[in-house]
Amino acid sequence: MLTATLYYDAITKNYSKTLAATAAEPSVTQQTNYFLANIGKVKSASDLINNGRLYNYVMTAFGLSDMINAKGLITKVLEGGVSNPNSLANTLKDPRYRALASVFNFASSGTSTTSSTALQQTTVNNYVEQTLEANVGKQNQGTQMALYFQRMAPSITSAYSILGDKTLLTVVQTALGLSPSMSFANIDVQAKMISSALDIADLQIPAKLQSFIERFTAMYDSNNTSAAPTTPLTPLFDNSGAVGIGSSLLLSLADLKLGGS
Repeated sequence: MLTATLYYDAITKNYSKTLAATAAEPSVTQQTNYFLANIGKVKSASDLINNGRLYNYVMTAFGLSDMINAKGLITKVLEGGVSNPNSLANTLKDPRYRALASVFNFASSGTSTTSSTALQQTTVNNYVEQTLEANVGKQNQGTQMALYFQRMAPSITSAYSILGDKTLLTVVQTALGLSPSMSFANIDVQAKMISSALDIADLQIPAKLQSFIERFTAMYDSNNTSAAPTTPLTPLFDNSGAVGIGSSLLLSLADLKLGGS
């Protein structure tokens, strides 16, 4: 049986290759080709919202697929930007909104927003990571949550960042042995509970972040002894390390290096 710990280790052992293999999946290649070919035509938040295919790609990339129908809210997030501390992206506790508005910062960059290579690279990287995590979740949800926490760690600035994200909170509660019933307490009380058990600054230190994730997967495995799949680990890539990647995508990604370690 493959535990969350073993599965996470297998994926992150050569994370860059794992990401490249995910990017090579035909469905990912097709969607990324379309995104790169058309995102530069988007000049405003409404342009993005009104192009269903681009909008779906971006929402998936920023982990907001569950909010895809909340177009009014997303429009306000995109138009408000992040420079004003009172903007919607900054006042919402969920860090996903700030991440989206920080990259698609129409409030700051206007009609030239989507011509940014950094925007395109970040969005493609995010989309590939989201796809990988979704695929992993079909075999082991603990591993999926570990990968998600690893990706989101840079955006965690306080206990409130954790409380605003259900998955981050579940990881922290599991790793620290905090009861889910703590959610019935006042939000400030919950924040103090987390801060007293976890130094948030440690999550910005790679070695300490890795140690925390290992603690989570160990606790997850202990709490879910029957959750691991009984089938062998599905190969994420063949010996060449590039399965079915289209030549057009390779050209489009020539200057967009996938993130990873």
